[in-house]
Amino acid sequence: MSGGIDKHSGAEQGSGLRDAQSPEPAPQSGGAADTTPPAVETVNPGTATTETAAGTSEDAATSADAVTERIGPEDAPTAALPKATADQPAPPSDDPRLKAPFVRSDRTKGAFSHGGWVTDGPRTRRIAIGAAIAAVVAAVVWYVADLALSSDRVPRGVTVAGVDVGGQSHAEAEATLRAAIEPRTQQPVTVRAGDVTTDLVPVSAGVGVDWAATLDRAGDQPRNPITRFTSLFTHREVGVASTRDDVALAAAIEGLRPQTDRAPVEGTIRFEGATPVAVDPLQGQSLDVTAAMDAFADGWATVDGVDAPVEVTAVAVTRSGVEAAMRDVATPAVSADVVVTGRDGATAVLARDRIGSVLSFVPGGDGGLEPQYNVDAAIGVLAPQLAGTELAPKDASITLSGGVPTVVPGVSGEMVDWHVSLESLPTLLTGTGSRTVAAVYGPKEPQLTTDAAHKLGVTEVIGEFTTGAFEYASGVNIRLAAGEIDGALVGPGETFSLNDYTGPRGTAQGYVSSGIINNGRPDTAVGGGISQLATTLYNASYFAGMEDAGHTEHSYYISRYPEAREATVFEGAIDLKFTNNTDTGVLIETIGTSSNITVRLWGTKTVDVESITGDRYAYTSPNTVTLPAGSGCIASSGAQGFTTSDTRVISDHATGRELSRTTRTVKYDPVPIVRCVEPEPEPAPAPAAAPAPAAEAPEGE
Repeated sequence: MSGGIDKHSGAEQGSGLRDAQSPEPAPQSGGAADTTPPAVETVNPGTATTETAAGTSEDAATSADAVTERIGPEDAPTAALPKATADQPAPPSDDPRLKAPFVRSDRTKGAFSHGGWVTDGPRTRRIAIGAAIAAVVAAVVWYVADLALSSDRVPRGVTVAGVDVGGQSHAEAEATLRAAIEPRTQQPVTVRAGDVTTDLVPVSAGVGVDWAATLDRAGDQPRNPITRFTSLFTHREVGVASTRDDVALAAAIEGLRPQTDRAPVEGTIRFEGATPVAVDPLQGQSLDVTAAMDAFADGWATVDGVDAPVEVTAVAVTRSGVEAAMRDVATPAVSADVVVTGRDGATAVLARDRIGSVLSFVPGGDGGLEPQYNVDAAIGVLAPQLAGTELAPKDASITLSGGVPTVVPGVSGEMVDWHVSLESLPTLLTGTGSRTVAAVYGPKEPQLTTDAAHKLGVTEVIGEFTTGAFEYASGVNIRLAAGEIDGALVGPGETFSLNDYTGPRGTAQGYVSSGIINNGRPDTAVGGGISQLATTLYNASYFAGMEDAGHTEHSYYISRYPEAREATVFEGAIDLKFTNNTDTGVLIETIGTSSNITVRLWGTKTVDVESITGDRYAYTSPNTVTLPAGSGCIASSGAQGFTTSDTRVISDHATGRELSRTTRTVKYDPVPIVRCVEPEPEPAPAPAAAPAPAAEAPEGE
């Protein structure tokens, strides 16, 4: 029907109807004008509408008639005029609808009626519906066939670690994956941890492939037709399902730490001689082992490698902060020497290559570096160079002239005040002006002034002890060490150390080889005999009421020392110390002779001390040691070991009231019996035996 409407306009169809049904002829051209007002009548039987206007020209009617002759029954409008039925009579012949001609319209745009445009018809609709049904049927057939043919296969578009297995059977897919992925278990996999890259072989880390679980990840065939269609053009990565030995994997990941982990490095500037060197900041990182294990097990098969998580430790300094400090501080600082001028034309020079010992940098705010100026380090370089221009102060001292303590006054000096002189050091190092500054001199009082020495209260002997019976070589060493500590002044609250005060005791200091006890046996060593001075000093401080700050008894009892009240020393290992626990000073006096050594402590007496020696008990017998006779063997009769104690009772000197009572128990090992035996002569070789007679041959028959 639509094709007919396109061929013939509504006006042409209307004209044909008029010729067939209307008995009235069309108005003739040139006829008298109809005085009846223009009227429009409409016939609208369903979808077709006709309109006519009075006074149509003869040419229009003639054209309409000509067109009407070409309209066949199949081209008539679908919506026809009402027909007569048994229930409904035909319209009268004078029905205006039968008389109204159709109005011609644009043939290219379809029929126009009073109700609207006529653009479609049953024939076109049938074609469109048929085409749609065919497309649906084809799609359904494709879907059913595609689903049926691929039901036992891996869904299309599926990839495993980049390997396409879509559309393959499970057996084919497994074979494809084994061929492509199984070799990767033997190959190093790139591991990126922060900014460090290393590698790890999966099989060595206890990681493999679970083939069945890997294929299970692909899932079943999708039922959604849209999903099935789009799978023709897309891919879906499912990854490898791994097997893992957590113990082996953890050990392998831990083994990466030496490469991946590092402490943070703050940006700074160091000096190589007179050259400043920038140290770029580098944040620290530590491998997160648990997370890295999971990441490696999940991603080892991918061609891109694995990103292992790390814990990052931030740094405070930025690279731009380092660059600014290099430009503004470090480079100018080493541009020239710093010179300090002293008296009499003397100068001290802080050379360019020594400035690095004075200038350093620490993190500042906002990512920058803050310069630090070590004035004491600069003084250490400069002060010795101007020492000859200074007058050093001399401490007051206390002497025992005539057996009475006497204060020798101290002397003030005049020294360079280096801290004042170097106040401008930052400006000298970073400025563009002169790098020379004058030393500032000032008076310097001694550490112990005359007045302070008088106030120390060193007036009387507060403790004294004497030991003797040493051999000549030991006496040499004892008197030498005693001379080192003679006149030592221990201030209130200070601790005296015998080893620190004497310093090294070797041949360079004049000490000689003398007797010692080594593992319970007599022996010799350079500096031997100093333990006798230690025992004497310990007892003097004991009776002066000093506080024991550390001492060690001999392992074996020596008869010339009081039991449980003696001490030994060994350079660098065993020391003797006591603390002056009084409010006054303590002066040490030593008096050495060829046969004995005396130590006196002078101060202000405030306490009395009593020593109570306990009984011996828990005796132990010595072992016997036999050694070859010679210089390496010193015979000894040995001695029993035993346990004993000493109790120190301290009382107030003024009132006699007991202040403290302290017991110290000491266990002495037995001194072994040493026998020096001459080696027995080797026996003479035995004479050679006579040859045995030859056996007689048996007689023959």
